[in-house]
Amino acid sequence: MTLLPMSHWPLTPEDVTRPAYRSVAQGIVAAIGAGSLRPGDRLPAHRDLAWQLGISVQTVSRAYEELIRADMVSGEVGRGTFVKSGPRDTVEIPWHRTSASRAPLDLSLMTPVHLPQIADAWRDALQRIAAHPPHETMFALRPGETLARYGAAASAWLARCGLIVQPARTLVTNGVTPAMFVALMTVARHGDVIACEAATSHTLKPAARQLGLRLQGIAQDARGMLPEALVEAAAGSGGQMKALYLLPSGAGPYAHVIDRERRAELARAASAAGLFILECDPLGPLAPRRPPPVASFAPERSFYFTGLTKCLSPGLRFGILAMPDHLAERTVNRHLSVSWMATPIIAEIAVDWMESGLADDLLQAHRKELAARNRQAQRALGPESAGFAYGLHRWLPLPEGLGERAFQRQALRNGVAVATGANFAVTDRRPAIRLCLGGLGRGELEQALGILAALLPMPGHPPG
Repeated sequence: MTLLPMSHWPLTPEDVTRPAYRSVAQGIVAAIGAGSLRPGDRLPAHRDLAWQLGISVQTVSRAYEELIRADMVSGEVGRGTFVKSGPRDTVEIPWHRTSASRAPLDLSLMTPVHLPQIADAWRDALQRIAAHPPHETMFALRPGETLARYGAAASAWLARCGLIVQPARTLVTNGVTPAMFVALMTVARHGDVIACEAATSHTLKPAARQLGLRLQGIAQDARGMLPEALVEAAAGSGGQMKALYLLPSGAGPYAHVIDRERRAELARAASAAGLFILECDPLGPLAPRRPPPVASFAPERSFYFTGLTKCLSPGLRFGILAMPDHLAERTVNRHLSVSWMATPIIAEIAVDWMESGLADDLLQAHRKELAARNRQAQRALGPESAGFAYGLHRWLPLPEGLGERAFQRQALRNGVAVATGANFAVTDRRPAIRLCLGGLGRGELEQALGILAALLPMPGHPPG
């Protein structure tokens, strides 16, 4: 086995390269392969390793989650994370490769399109801010200062998403994932149940594990989750089901946009069952003329969170959490405990883009490019490929008899990395893979889609 150069343990800050979570995971894989880490060894706690390497706890959590999905380690609530396997001849992580191997065409990571306008937008905004640096940006320490300066902009952005919320009911965060953690911490305690779709956000699963929460997949039809199934599941939970988690606007694994009527029905069902609604909407206003948020039908029990990372620029870690009036104080306190406050300079750049019109220009450019890429994917993969015009990914159910891991390995041998449906699964469902459309250039994307199409069996022919 050819090992990565970084095969020692423990890791050091010098081992961390960008993206940080990936280099940490690769370092642990290499240490396992070299025997520096052995089966049964306990990895450092998230906070300890983050401090040791000078990175964020969230980065360590993401690295550990990648290793759990690759079956290299196991995470046990209340005990820690343990090495699960010894040296292997092959490591089934799409992005794990030796320095001599060629990088695969990566469709596994949810990466926004790298528009050429993005670099110009960052440069222009930074020049404007540098010319007149706001005092609040340089010396902000109290979280209330960020809300006072950026709350109105956050509220205005929510209006673009179809949700009218006063600034006092908003919380500015460092992206969608921190907002999700805060919402979960506000409505649920260790051992509680969160209802979700059969396949859900890959970040919800590790978040629930970290918080000691249980996920329960709810039955659905072609229009989305069934309201009556939600009410029945809540009634059967013995009072332990506390919230409903939804990705109704195309960002979920199935890339499905729930219609207005079903959104209203789900809001009524959650209200009848006494559940809070956690609505995750990372794409924000990317899709024009979409139905209003589920939160708009039951604002008194809804947490709605969105951000700018997926719809404007990957580096713009600016999230917005809308919360019920009666839970505002508790939500703010939860945010204080995990993040303290949003990073002012990032918030300043986000507001600059909104006020200068750059945000609208980038939204329009993303819409045009994503529409073209989804047409491209539809042509290559046919009607089985599920998605919508402005989505960042497609969901491809596999033919009967063709397993996810087998197809993933076959695709990787042919130079294409994909994500298996198991990464998102809460309950049993038809085997599928998720294909992200944003990380490659148009030509490379065409090549990758062609390779995958060639690997799928022709109608009437068995897989293999």
